[in-house]
Amino acid sequence: MRTGEPLPAVGEVLAALATGLWFWDTATEAVSVDAEAARLLGLPAKAATLTEAQTRARLHPVDWNEIAGIVGLAVAEGTLAEVRVRVMDEHGRVIRVVRSRSKPSYDPERQAFQLIGTLQEVTEPTPGSPAGRSAVTGDWRRSREAFLLDAGRALAEARSTAEVLRVAAGLSMPGFSPDGLAVFEVAGDRLSIIGLHGYQPGDEDPFSPMSLDADYPAAEVIRTGRAVYLSSPGDYKNRYPVMWQLIENLGRESWAYLPLTVAGRTMGAWMASFAYPVAFTPDERSVLTTIARMLAQALSRAGVAESERALTDGLQRSMLPTLGPRIPGMNVAARYVPTGGGLQVGGDWYDMIPLPGSSAGGGRIALVIGDVQGHDVRAAGLMGQLRIALRAYASEGHRPDAVLSRASRFLHGMTYGSPEDASDLRFATCLYIEADPATGTLDIARAGHPDPAIRMADGTVLARPTAGGLPLGIDPDADYPTTRITLEPGETMLICTDGLIETGGHDLDTGWQRIRTILEEHEGDLEELADALVQGVHGPSSHHTTGPLADRREDDIAVLLLSRPGASGAEDTPAGVTPARTVRRTMMSVAQAEPERVAVARQQLRELLHDWTSQDQIDSAVLLLSEMLTNVLVHTDADALLLAEVRDQADGRRMRIEVTDPSDDLPHKRRPGELASSGRGLVLIELLADTWGVDPRGEGKSIWFELHEPEPKGAEGYESGGYEPEGAGDSDGPGDPGDSGGAP
Repeated sequence: MRTGEPLPAVGEVLAALATGLWFWDTATEAVSVDAEAARLLGLPAKAATLTEAQTRARLHPVDWNEIAGIVGLAVAEGTLAEVRVRVMDEHGRVIRVVRSRSKPSYDPERQAFQLIGTLQEVTEPTPGSPAGRSAVTGDWRRSREAFLLDAGRALAEARSTAEVLRVAAGLSMPGFSPDGLAVFEVAGDRLSIIGLHGYQPGDEDPFSPMSLDADYPAAEVIRTGRAVYLSSPGDYKNRYPVMWQLIENLGRESWAYLPLTVAGRTMGAWMASFAYPVAFTPDERSVLTTIARMLAQALSRAGVAESERALTDGLQRSMLPTLGPRIPGMNVAARYVPTGGGLQVGGDWYDMIPLPGSSAGGGRIALVIGDVQGHDVRAAGLMGQLRIALRAYASEGHRPDAVLSRASRFLHGMTYGSPEDASDLRFATCLYIEADPATGTLDIARAGHPDPAIRMADGTVLARPTAGGLPLGIDPDADYPTTRITLEPGETMLICTDGLIETGGHDLDTGWQRIRTILEEHEGDLEELADALVQGVHGPSSHHTTGPLADRREDDIAVLLLSRPGASGAEDTPAGVTPARTVRRTMMSVAQAEPERVAVARQQLRELLHDWTSQDQIDSAVLLLSEMLTNVLVHTDADALLLAEVRDQADGRRMRIEVTDPSDDLPHKRRPGELASSGRGLVLIELLADTWGVDPRGEGKSIWFELHEPEPKGAEGYESGGYEPEGAGDSDGPGDPGDSGGAP
């Protein structure tokens, strides 16, 4: 061709190069091909317009699926879409392999792709070569798919930013393994590295932090939202000459920088570097792009989860008090554990309130623990308001019953009095204790909350039943009776929310047994006991103590421990002085209107005698206690007061059971007939007790009995209840009823 002659037509040039031309519009599902492209597709060599179905019938089905992914990748990166496909004949045989290069564009109004490109026949690539890792190589494709599935699963399971970065550092696949990885984060107008793998400490210093305006691949990726691929050191040096001076000694040959984009926002960049040349074929770019998308989503999820945890944990803990200065005469420990599900925020709380007239370092205090229904932000908000209200009522000097009554009216007004909250009514359980450290007296009012538990000085654990009323917020006029108990020296009281008992599929019975075992076996101080209780529910040991219920949902936990330093511990006993023998004691009242508390008293006695060696004596003691309490309720108009003790004596342990009532009528033995329905109480006491008696008081009387624990070796020959035929019931005290008369 001479100078000045016109250039040949494009079609002639393409035909001379055996290159076909085609156009595809996904909106009309039409593919237009020229004569050469038609020939390469195994059709008659003439221009034609085909449907997508006709075109797809001429291509290998696996390769057709590959085209869609490569087109989307090219549009996102603004690059050419290049793919190798196998052309099939009518019998499903591969007749040739062609390479397609096209420039795709996307029309958002029509939501369709338009592609114009070329087709050219190529030879089969050599397996393992860069060209071999294309759409026509099924082994590499299957390896890639397996790798992406594993990477997606690992990133989906990561729960924190640190876990996501750890997973990203381990990403690798056969034949395509980056040996250097970095994750960049955008903070304002600065770029910093939050994860690095495959480099020496300090290698990242020149790049973190860095301005987003810097001439650096990661900064460009974040500014433009498009990936940058650098296949060789020459490419890097030509595009980023300044930065090349900082990285040329790091021993890398190829680099890929990809945006981390979530919901249209670029939150950072991901770099993969290779110690060998990488051509970054469309398949390789597709893998890297997919990983970057999964990594961005995982980092976004982890960031949101960490922000929510920090927010809810901070919200919950800001509403919980500090226990303040040490209380002379008592020790306090507390723990709070948020629920493991949802927002990890709930309605559990505890509080310690100095009462009026108390000095900063001593005096009466109030201990409060409670649980607002629900595990959401509303529950946490109500909890904060209710806690403030309780502090206000307590600081005014009200007694425990008045404090809870006012709190119930306050919560009822907040939940039932608001029209917008009519469909979300809430209540709260609460336990309020007014404690006098000097005497150990505890005045307890309870609103639907679990009863406290007492760990005695010798390790015996008793649940202490207390009078109670409805949960707060249900009835604005509810009454809350007060129960008074005494915390003896060396004893520890546990109060908790139901999460400590029921978490792990437990009901109240099995959960209490789990907590009781921890209390009985623990030998450390109060803080260590609080940790042991939480670990028993949430620690490794809790997996071996799951409860009988199928529901394993967790609940938030609040725990409060109150102890009174004992005189029986070794640390309290002066050198050279023999420690005092321990006394195990429980006390409770049974009112005329509460005959069901007789059963509670029997259970209390059994728990008090949990390590008594003779089961027969335990059964006898429970029987006699039931007789004594029932006699008071039936034959008087007064309430009964129970005092049960186990004492260590020089000759062994003794139990003493005493029931007091204000009636002055002394009992006496009867000789009931066979058909009599009463009159056998004192007969049973005389038969089963080792010693017994009736003591007049200033007002009223008390009837008591004692049983002596037998030696373990002689337990077999011991008669039931320690019965001795000769004078077993004799008593030398002034209240000996052997010759007295009176009521049955």
